[in-house]
Amino acid sequence: VQLQASGGGLVQAGGALRPSCAASGSTFSFNAMGWYRQVPGKQRDMVATITRGGITSYADSAKGRFTISRDKNTVLLQMNSLKPEDTAVYYCAALGHVFTNYDYWGQGTLVTVSS
Repeated sequence: VQLQASGGGLVQAGGALRPSCAASGSTFSFNAMGWYRQVPGKQRDMVATITRGGITSYADSAKGRFTISRDKNTVLLQMNSLKPEDTAVYYCAALGHVFTNYDYWGQGTLVTVSS
């Protein structure tokens, strides 16, 4: 499975972005799909996940501002009311293949929020 993330960019605080992740196979072949983010020098943190059954989970920092959604081949992350501290590289992940339990990661897309 290959994951191609896009849709990052530069936005002012209070603005919105909607990164998209295109999967080469079905996202429903995985137990969950997710978005993670990483700032240089820090660990990669979960932002949002969505299970095969559609159950979503969000980091406290994302609750009320971000929304994850999926269809057969795409995972979206709608990000509203962006803050400078949201600046990071955002990675798409396919978590737990139903047969192998492998995880797959995309290449990341940079989101920069200016104050």
